[in-house]
Amino acid sequence: MVVVCPRILPGCRLSQITRLLSTKAASVNGTKVEVLGREYTGDHMTNVTPHLLSHIGRDLHLQPHHPLRHVAQRVTQHMYRQYLSPRGNPLFSVHSQLHPVVTTHQNFDSLLIPKDHVSRKKSDNFYINETHLLRAHTSAHQSELISMGFDNFLVIGDVYRRDDIDASHYPVFHQLEGVRLCTLKELYGTHQNMDAYHLFENGERTEDHQGVHSAEAARRMEAELKGCLLGLATSLFGQDTEVRWVDAYFPFTHPSWELEVQINGEWVELLGCGIMEQEILANAGVQDKIGWAFGLGLERWAMKLYGIPDIRLFWSTDLGFLSQFRFDDPATPVTYKAVSKYNPCINDISFWLPKDQQYESADFYDLVRSVGGSLVEQVNLVDSFTHPKKQLTSHCYRIVYRHMERVLTQEEVNDVHRKIEQEAASSLQVSIR
Repeated sequence: MVVVCPRILPGCRLSQITRLLSTKAASVNGTKVEVLGREYTGDHMTNVTPHLLSHIGRDLHLQPHHPLRHVAQRVTQHMYRQYLSPRGNPLFSVHSQLHPVVTTHQNFDSLLIPKDHVSRKKSDNFYINETHLLRAHTSAHQSELISMGFDNFLVIGDVYRRDDIDASHYPVFHQLEGVRLCTLKELYGTHQNMDAYHLFENGERTEDHQGVHSAEAARRMEAELKGCLLGLATSLFGQDTEVRWVDAYFPFTHPSWELEVQINGEWVELLGCGIMEQEILANAGVQDKIGWAFGLGLERWAMKLYGIPDIRLFWSTDLGFLSQFRFDDPATPVTYKAVSKYNPCINDISFWLPKDQQYESADFYDLVRSVGGSLVEQVNLVDSFTHPKKQLTSHCYRIVYRHMERVLTQEEVNDVHRKIEQEAASSLQVSIR
């Protein structure tokens, strides 16, 4: 279950290390997909691309002095301080090197995600084959760790989702998941008459608690969860930070909330959380505990904390970016200073969609990423219409190209753009207009 990453060799430059990890960590060869030493057979569901797989093994959250590493350390340190054993040791264990390929049962079924839920769609995920995919969230490891006997743990790792292409979205990002399970004694303490205290009851499910939980147990768990996360948010963003709770829905928690903070006059969602569905614990073999869970995106926290404007910067090996975070204390205050801001090049691409073949915009976004790589800053669907006579639908996408470290010429952008047109016509069966 634990993946040991290659050690950095003396004399290796960061760019060489990146290539080493990218070429050896994952690959596609015909119908075979290899990820971190494990081989899988592809099928009709396989939609991972070489460009996407090249990110596996980079483990940005483990790289010394990386901004994502700093944020993960600060969250971990908060949880260590918040929850101690009677001997003064941290209660929470940290799992940060779990294999990114999980089963559909781990990613969906174990979390009670319905079979027809939109989050299972091929257009939203990167499937290795029909039964395996690159995890879409760190929650995929939740049930397994609980069944192994872990009651208080953090899971940190890279996750993979097919999404829009813009300055705040990337197909690979990093999450941190926290889970805490409590026994009757841990929740209520020790009293002379413990028979008066209960975790469970046979009641009706309401907006405030699951029917299987006693109202008092649910109230105490909510108070503990929110108190912990409010402390986390204010410890990172400042004691004077304005925060608010928003009711939410997740298939795996009830009740559920999102925590928002006000940054520069704008309300920003920081994390989602809730009381774990008791069925998840029961399925993992736990009958006498109640739990809560939360999940947050490291990139989002780092972008807001450090003022980083573009999510692609986290993957940069440019020392102008990385050197700004070269400090040992993760709580060191720093605001990112742009090394340079180069002008973008903007090209449009229009094509007719295939008439008798299913088309998903997510497939085109993956194609653009594979061909254009990190040169592509943003892709937007700017026009869509159906010809009344031909009964064909046309899409027009605007692609923004911008290099993070130098000026791009229109000639080299046009060359990449032509390759995107050719690949779209070939692999997506569209007709370039």
